[in-house]
Amino acid sequence: MIKIIIKYFILVIFSYGLFFEVRSEENFYLEAIKKYEQKKFEKSKFLFQKSIVYNPKHSNSYLYLAKIFNSEKNEIEEEKNLETALLLDPKNEEAIFMLMELALKKSNYSQVKDLSEKFQKVCEKLCNQNDKIKKSLKDIEPKNES
Repeated sequence: MIKIIIKYFILVIFSYGLFFEVRSEENFYLEAIKKYEQKKFEKSKFLFQKSIVYNPKHSNSYLYLAKIFNSEKNEIEEEKNLETALLLDPKNEEAIFMLMELALKKSNYSQVKDLSEKFQKVCEKLCNQNDKIKKSLKDIEPKNES
């Protein structure tokens, strides 16, 4: 009988710990969003990174980190986080769009074209932004006069 009570007690404590671990992950992410909206980027960066520690597959944490690195003009870290966000969620239109802007800034037009095609397939909210990117690509490409 004592063994059953001990097993039950261990099960309850384990379940309790898992519940708070999941809640902590959510709390880090939600608190990070609040700090991001308040433009407290250092605090939000730390909280997003903490959220990733609890759930390494949380693509939106990587997306927000990319936004923070964008505001800090850190293109290398921005690109890393965007690529990770897309690896975890290939249909994340905001991440695709941000990566297109970054590729356009770096004059990597072939990557912009590839991302634009992918973006066109998944876009729901930002579809009109793709037209702007395509127009800027047409303005840049040399005209074939043959």
